[in-house]
Amino acid sequence: MKNYISEGKTLTITAGATLASGDGVLTGTIFGVATDAIANGAVGTVALTGVYDLVKAASQAWTVGAKIYWDATNEWCTTTTSGNTLIGVAVLAVGSGAGETTGRVRLNGGVAPSAAFVADASAGSGAEINALRNALIAAGLMAAS
Repeated sequence: MKNYISEGKTLTITAGATLASGDGVLTGTIFGVATDAIANGAVGTVALTGVYDLVKAASQAWTVGAKIYWDATNEWCTTTTSGNTLIGVAVLAVGSGAGETTGRVRLNGGVAPSAAFVADASAGSGAEINALRNALIAAGLMAAS
C-alpha cells in the first residue's frame, strides 16, 4: 500500500513542556508516554499503546479494570472523570496514601470521544447514535455523562 504510514503504536509530537522518558503527555486529545526525554518545543516520540506505571493521584485507591483518566492540570492519572481525558484502565490494584503515587495503566491507544460530543450528536440523530454512544461507554472508551 502506498498510503501506509505506520502501525500507530507510537506518534511523533512537539512537546509543549520538558518531558522525561516515561512521562505521560496529552497532546490535544491524544495521550501517550514519552519514549525518551523530550525538551520543551522539541519533536519526540510517544507510545500510544501498552502497559505503563504512571504517576497517579495518591489519594485514590484503584481496582483492576477501573477507568483511568489523565488530569492535565496536575499531570497525573486519576479515576475522576470530570474535566479529564480517558486514557485506559487500571491493570493492578493499588491503594491510596502518601506512598501510593504510581498506578499500572493499560493505555487505550486512541482518542477518547468526549461525552459532550456524543451527547450533542445523539440529541437529534436517532437510535443509531445512542446505540453507538452506549457501546463506547460499555467498552470503556468514553465516559458516561
